[in-house]
Amino acid sequence: MVDIKLPHHHSQNIDKLLSKLPSVDECIQVAEIFKQISDGTRLRILWLLCHCEECVSNIAAAMDMSDPAVSHHLKLLRKSGLIVSRRDGKEVYYKLADTEQAQIVHHVCEEMFRISCPFG
Repeated sequence: MVDIKLPHHHSQNIDKLLSKLPSVDECIQVAEIFKQISDGTRLRILWLLCHCEECVSNIAAAMDMSDPAVSHHLKLLRKSGLIVSRRDGKEVYYKLADTEQAQIVHHVCEEMFRISCPFG
């Protein structure tokens, strides 16, 4: 840990807090994930893939979008590590990644939808 010299001390235990401050790189990684789910279309696609594995054409039909547009969103979600893909013959199937980050994002999104749902 780098020793941070604060210009003011306000009787707070900030030194202990600063020892746990995430690195710039860690914050950039988390920000990239938030960027991906800040787009409504990607959030809808992610929500679908949290609950099933599906191919591009079916995702496109469900989203009322073209296959190339959906493929673009899937590429970004896959790059962020939130989803994974597998090939079966000519079809490529996508689903939520089996990682702690993806599971946390799924849980947070579900809770946000529950809170915002007028019937919840």
